[in-house]
Amino acid sequence: MSWTEERVEQLKQLWGQGMSASEIADALGDISRNAVIGKAHRLGLSGRPSPIKKKPTRGATILNLTERMCKWPVGDPKHDDFHFCGKPAVVGLPYCSEHAAIAYQPSKKREDDRDRKIGAA
Repeated sequence: MSWTEERVEQLKQLWGQGMSASEIADALGDISRNAVIGKAHRLGLSGRPSPIKKKPTRGATILNLTERMCKWPVGDPKHDDFHFCGKPAVVGLPYCSEHAAIAYQPSKKREDDRDRKIGAA
């Protein structure tokens, strides 16, 4: 198999459409997936996201939240991207260490914050 100008143009077009290297090899015929990847690399075609579906990396949903996961809400519950932090929770608390530090402040710090707010008013 040789790379004619016509095949190179077809490769560029299919690559730009987001087809996988295997799909491009099938469309071009008589060529391997690795040959497609090698040619795309030599042509300097831009990288692109993997066509393999990845699991979402955002936190936990209400359906997969466990007692050992941080239950700090992230986002607006009215929106589809709402989720919970999901990091490992501190033993005995519903939150991870980062969110526990926000949720549970020593009373002295709360008093200092309140005094600053009253003094600023």
